[in-house]
Amino acid sequence: MTYPRRLLTEGEEVIREFRPHWRLLVFPFFWTLVLGAILYLTWNYAPDTETFDWGVTAIAIVAFLKLGFYPFITWWFTHYVLTNERLIRRSGVLARKGKEIPLENINDLAFSQNILERILRSGDLLIESAGEHGQQRFGDIPDPELFQSLVYKVREMRSKDLQRGSGHAAMDDASQLERFATLLKQGMISQKDYDRKRQELLGDKEM
Repeated sequence: MTYPRRLLTEGEEVIREFRPHWRLLVFPFFWTLVLGAILYLTWNYAPDTETFDWGVTAIAIVAFLKLGFYPFITWWFTHYVLTNERLIRRSGVLARKGKEIPLENINDLAFSQNILERILRSGDLLIESAGEHGQQRFGDIPDPELFQSLVYKVREMRSKDLQRGSGHAAMDDASQLERFATLLKQGMISQKDYDRKRQELLGDKEM
């Protein structure tokens, strides 16, 4: 699932997009295994009565939907996007909701991690922004310290673009790729992010 490119403004480019940290899937996976084991034991070793077997099965299915399936779907449809103009959070399956913070409105960024989150390299990003946004919390960010640095770097680029009067002017492919190459060299984005952008810009030309 990627951010719809039709929703980008002219000259806007996606720097990085990702889902919340994988640790949110630990408990859904655990409960899926537990409920699967319960069903296996019920149908193979419990008293041979269909009423009991089907009763346990019905309860297990309801529990799976709540403890396994729903958390996974929530994780899957939660999306963080950083562009050269704004920071976006989108979530929801049927009813969608989202938050967008223009980079020039961000006053301060801070991240928080407990001991476990530090070990797993996850945490929350706290964003202080001007206007009506106030403080926003982007939770369960993978490697929040690195992402904080990336947001600062992209915001700095955004400020320079606005000062030059090119905040909404489309950049040519070479300039965009050069910008991504700089972020890759500084360790701000992954090779995967760079390759995605390269394929997006040059894919048709290289074929």
